[in-house]
Amino acid sequence: MLFRGTIAALALVAAGAEAQDFDFSGDLSLQGRRYPESPAFPGQRSNASGIVLEPTLYAESAQGSSFTFTPFYRYDSADSQRTHADVREAYFLTYGDWGESAWELRLGVDRVFWGVAELNNLVDIVNQLDLVEHPRDRPKLGQPMAHLTISGDWGIAEAFVLPYHRERTFPGPAGRLRSGLPIADDALYESSDEEQHVDYAARYSNYVGLLDFGLSAFVGTSREPSFLFADPSEPLSPGDAALIPYYEQIRQFGIDAQITTETWLYKMEAIYRSGVRNLFGQEEAYRASILGVERSLYGLFGSARDLTLLAEWHHDGRGRRAPTVWDNDVFIAGFLAFNDVQGTELIAGVLGDLSHDYRAVNFDLKRRLAGNWSMRIESIVVVSTDPEDLTYDGRRDSFIGFDFTYSF
Repeated sequence: MLFRGTIAALALVAAGAEAQDFDFSGDLSLQGRRYPESPAFPGQRSNASGIVLEPTLYAESAQGSSFTFTPFYRYDSADSQRTHADVREAYFLTYGDWGESAWELRLGVDRVFWGVAELNNLVDIVNQLDLVEHPRDRPKLGQPMAHLTISGDWGIAEAFVLPYHRERTFPGPAGRLRSGLPIADDALYESSDEEQHVDYAARYSNYVGLLDFGLSAFVGTSREPSFLFADPSEPLSPGDAALIPYYEQIRQFGIDAQITTETWLYKMEAIYRSGVRNLFGQEEAYRASILGVERSLYGLFGSARDLTLLAEWHHDGRGRRAPTVWDNDVFIAGFLAFNDVQGTELIAGVLGDLSHDYRAVNFDLKRRLAGNWSMRIESIVVVSTDPEDLTYDGRRDSFIGFDFTYSF
């Protein structure tokens, strides 16, 4: 009660008014992973376990303004760099009317999502990825921002001022799913302001009939680093960093669109990005796109179950010069919702690289247990990897994971 009262008081100060309501909720997870293959690098383990705590405090004033605070903490038994804390959200929200339109302002640390694709989102650039968390789920670090939204019958317009850059997290030398060469903790920046560089982003979204679309723009520090090799004249000891993250100043223009019919979804994301280096260290503007389709089958074979089938193609115009793993990949998956009391969901998918001999199969089972408990069992099985793929190092590990979560 003392903890809740103290945090609530801080929330009231941030909201600038006496609270009329506050809510405290969150998740506590016990997690474990098993890696069946022998470790590829010294110090790596075949088993890992840990805990994750992510509570959320929400406080609202009588005037409708609110404050949201979501800290995050993970402990991992195998990788010291996967043990980390973050503030996912800590923002003050206020809103009002502007003529026939409405406005909303968020100040602080927040998470923003753009895009329509399932496996990867090209247009989603505001937040940094927390890559040590999960290779596929794309969890995000909290991003300091001022976020203004204006909405009306004409659509939704959003503007962002992003005064601080977050560096991407990477597994440590003892972590699985890591690159072949160790990555330095300290990054380099193209801008002399380094992480203090002020970035800007904007997005307009609307719908026309069956079409939902968004147009976005970003100017500032790239969320996806290039990598520089350490000075070759200085010999490296075991565990020393060989790759140094380097964050360029970029411009990105994006579009995401979705056509929704009764049983089909057609999805598309596309970007044009300039100011970045390719896999060989040369600056190269490029285009990338994702095309996807979904088909829903309701009441499968006369049962209560629903099956959704998904196919996506991820393409990068740089081809083999692309430093990303999404250069020419196809993802095919099925989502089975049992529609039972426990909310059971089963996902199975296959990811294949059309330019290299990389294939992986993933399974994901989610189900509520007794009381406030739920579970998740997931597995990514790497069927084949291609040593000629210079980006394959971080995706050679198969694993099975267990997650038991208590929601409060």
